[in-house]
Amino acid sequence: MAKGLSEKDLGKFKLVGNIDAFRRRLVFQVTEISVEKDDYFSRLYLYDGRKVKHFTSGKKDGNPRFSPDGKLITFTSKRDKESKEAELYVIPTDGGEARLLTKFKYGIKNIRFTEDGKSIAVVTPIDVEKKPKDDVHIIKEIPFWFNGVGWVYGKRSVVYLVDIETGRKRRVTPKNLDVSQIRFHEGKLYFTAQEDRERKPMVSDLYVLEGRKAKRLTPGEWSVQDFIPLDDGTFILKANTRERGIPTNTHIYHYNPETGEMRKLTAELDRAAYNSLNCDVRGSQRAELVFKDGWVYYIATDGPRANLFRVNLEGKIERVIGGDRSVESFAIGDYIAFTAQDAVTPTELYVLRDGKEKKLTNFNGWIKEYTLSKPEHFKVKASDGVEIDAWIMKPVDFDPGRKYPAVLEIHGGPKTAYGYSFMHEFHVLTAKGFVVIFSNPRGSDGYGEEFADIREHYGERDYQDLMEVVDEALKRFDFIDGERLGITGGSYGGFMTNWIVGHTKRFKAAVTQRSISNWVSFFGTTDIGYFFAPDQIGGDPWSNTDGYWEKSPLKYAPNVETPLLIIHSMEDYRCWLPEALQFYTALKYLGKTVELALFPGENHDLSRGGKPKHRVKRLGLIVGWMERWLKD
Repeated sequence: MAKGLSEKDLGKFKLVGNIDAFRRRLVFQVTEISVEKDDYFSRLYLYDGRKVKHFTSGKKDGNPRFSPDGKLITFTSKRDKESKEAELYVIPTDGGEARLLTKFKYGIKNIRFTEDGKSIAVVTPIDVEKKPKDDVHIIKEIPFWFNGVGWVYGKRSVVYLVDIETGRKRRVTPKNLDVSQIRFHEGKLYFTAQEDRERKPMVSDLYVLEGRKAKRLTPGEWSVQDFIPLDDGTFILKANTRERGIPTNTHIYHYNPETGEMRKLTAELDRAAYNSLNCDVRGSQRAELVFKDGWVYYIATDGPRANLFRVNLEGKIERVIGGDRSVESFAIGDYIAFTAQDAVTPTELYVLRDGKEKKLTNFNGWIKEYTLSKPEHFKVKASDGVEIDAWIMKPVDFDPGRKYPAVLEIHGGPKTAYGYSFMHEFHVLTAKGFVVIFSNPRGSDGYGEEFADIREHYGERDYQDLMEVVDEALKRFDFIDGERLGITGGSYGGFMTNWIVGHTKRFKAAVTQRSISNWVSFFGTTDIGYFFAPDQIGGDPWSNTDGYWEKSPLKYAPNVETPLLIIHSMEDYRCWLPEALQFYTALKYLGKTVELALFPGENHDLSRGGKPKHRVKRLGLIVGWMERWLKD
């Protein structure tokens, strides 16, 4: 009998990411998942141009950066077991002891050496309001909390400069700006930051620090996510101009702050300039823009692929690293280094040198001991003529003479995508004897803005696409038992699972995860609700009360006949706990078959970053529910 992956095999994956390059050398992070110890452990590795070697001895080392001369590496860690503070270290590239420079109370979000190599810039949150001495929360702004972080009211991320000799630190950016990306050029600090998270939550500007003051260089209308200062005073921007709201693609631009001219360099490729493929065993992604020899290097999602592209200042675009795979992170020194994965191969580190690729690591070579189901692609011509990418994965012990139950998986976002990336969850289901069906319906990323734009039309064309994918799968693959269909999805996929079971009885089992059931409560309780819901549903709960309710799965609870398992994290501030509680209570009150599984201490990222034991438990619950209702 074929040996497929189980939920407990989660602990075997090694997550490779966070590459930095200096000439021929590379430094990168490898994270191990310990189910036994219910924790993650990360270490740094160094490639010297000839071989890869283990570099640091800490258990929480990450986010490495080379100094400008390549002699030092700075990194973050948490080595002091008695402290919850994030630590900043430096270590000689040629080896030696890591030296602690300083600690930061609320963590470290970004680090980068100054150009002279004498200091390290650190982005870290601070309290900008005096905290009360008691345990009462006095809140004066939104958002007041953020998924995976907790309370964020009264906090902003600022830049500190840390002297690498003394460890002394001083804040250099103002408290009113919430900083993200940082770079140095010709002695000046440039950075992206939000000034008004409450009224302009999707706006992030580019600033330059002049003395003690920050000067804004962009007009206060765009979301600037990354940038590169050029010698002539202009900038390469990775930005989103939001003409089409959230479905607008992020592009690469050439921007002149003196004239205000903004040229879209990637206009010929209607694709988002980032990796939006779903994956549940992913390393830390570092995919910052690189400008080299007149070309800007960036990752973009193109259909079911995430590839490395480059564009020059004339707008010529070339695909540098292609293929049916997901390029996760990259760095460029004397050559291109990148991490990549595909649907049956977890992430490893590769280099592209003189047009030839070479695989440098084999941290996940153990996967060859298992039988994996390779996704089989098929096209679905939707009823309005648009083609939809879809796939099935057969059970690992597939017998063409048998009929199999099938599970439809729906991705989140909705502006993300399924494709040629590794999904442990899918492999667990195929190992348990299920066919897995997945697709990129309308709303998905990778197919252009028009395809992704389902604003004010949730549960319409996207729902039709999904049903037509199932119809086509049943028509093409006669080994799928149409009487034993299951459905599951998370976030937007959870919303859609809730929506579907309220609109059809064709599914005999459903698992909804981190879902939305009521757009009114989502608007007022979550970290993004106050701007995401108006963009996606239209208006607000007062100006569009009927619309919010019409698009809420809770309205259709009386129609639900499918046995439903609701999985939700108790600290999910993206789709807060009431979304699950309301739906569960309604279905229970109405006498429906429903169960509720709540995960304490977990957030919206349970499936890909939760405590290992909880992640194993979650997969077991999904499989158990499907086996209970779909197997003889």
